[in-house]
Amino acid sequence: MADADDPVRDAGAAAATLRERYDELARIEARIAEIGRDRIEAAADTYRQAHRVLDQYEDDAVGTGDFGSYVQFRGEFGEAVDVDDDALAADAFAAADEAVDKRRLSEADFAAAREALEPAGEYVDLLTDRDDALDEYRAARKKAREARKGLDARLEELREVAEMADADLDADVEAVRAPVESYNDAIREEFADFYQSASARDVFAFLDRADGTPFVDADVPPTDLREYVDEYEAGEEPLPTLLEYADYSNSKLEHYVDDPGALRTAVAVHRTYVERLDAEPLTLDWPPAAGDELAYEIDELIPLVSRVAGDETVATLRSVRELARDEAYARRRRAAVVRDGLDEPELDLIRTGEIDDWLRTAERTAAIAEDVLAETERD
Repeated sequence: MADADDPVRDAGAAAATLRERYDELARIEARIAEIGRDRIEAAADTYRQAHRVLDQYEDDAVGTGDFGSYVQFRGEFGEAVDVDDDALAADAFAAADEAVDKRRLSEADFAAAREALEPAGEYVDLLTDRDDALDEYRAARKKAREARKGLDARLEELREVAEMADADLDADVEAVRAPVESYNDAIREEFADFYQSASARDVFAFLDRADGTPFVDADVPPTDLREYVDEYEAGEEPLPTLLEYADYSNSKLEHYVDDPGALRTAVAVHRTYVERLDAEPLTLDWPPAAGDELAYEIDELIPLVSRVAGDETVATLRSVRELARDEAYARRRRAAVVRDGLDEPELDLIRTGEIDDWLRTAERTAAIAEDVLAETERD
């Protein structure tokens, strides 16, 4: 059951990543708290404002450029870097101001001012690192929650497999499957013949009788269609013939039925119902029902099946009933249920006895993932 999309492995990896992202965020936030967030943000704002002024005036304030721009630059830059002596990076801002405190400025002076500001840039980086760490934490937490849901689904699957580990996968399932399939194939074919040849009246009478049987979920005809078949002579025709009549023109249909309008009203509107009638309500499920239930179901089916099928089909049905009463049936049925419900990798876990180890590993991973999600939750 291990594959490229292993929910157990994915949940464990997602939880580990979440823990790393949470710890990194906590480390950065602890550093910020130690220094003082307000002080850091003030230093970062001063740094950004100083760079905006440098970028805005560099072209006009250097060399013998616009003296007015030079004066305006000196005023704005001096105001931008004017911080208290105990402010973060106060020395850096003072050094930047000194770098451009000249009567004539060059590009080198602007470069020197930017270089002097670099220590204050560390606080901008610290805030950026915090924002990035928060984004990464949120993404990791979302992924961990999604992986936890995937692990929950896999846990449910593994528990279902573990519950089936009692099955004897070597049991002779074919001893039951073969007669069930043989019966189902036969009744489908013989009901199809009955549907094609019997009158609509007889088919509906059969369906009514079947509907009164607890284990047969027959689809009884709509009331208006049933009334038409009972009251009009056309009800003696097979259902496929009535469907064929419904496609005739009025002039042609008058030669076959007394009341073309009544046939169209009753049959044409229920074409889907008529066309989908089949033997499925008479078939046996696979995997089959429990022994007592299956035997009782067959007791109910035999009188119905005898009306539409031959002796050989009925005999096959009786043979399935005898199998259901055999002491080996429960073991065979259990194996059939498990084989039908699980895929090959899951069956291999039962065959090798590894299912309990897989389940324990998944449960441990789920507990770890749950703990990490709880411990890394933020307000």
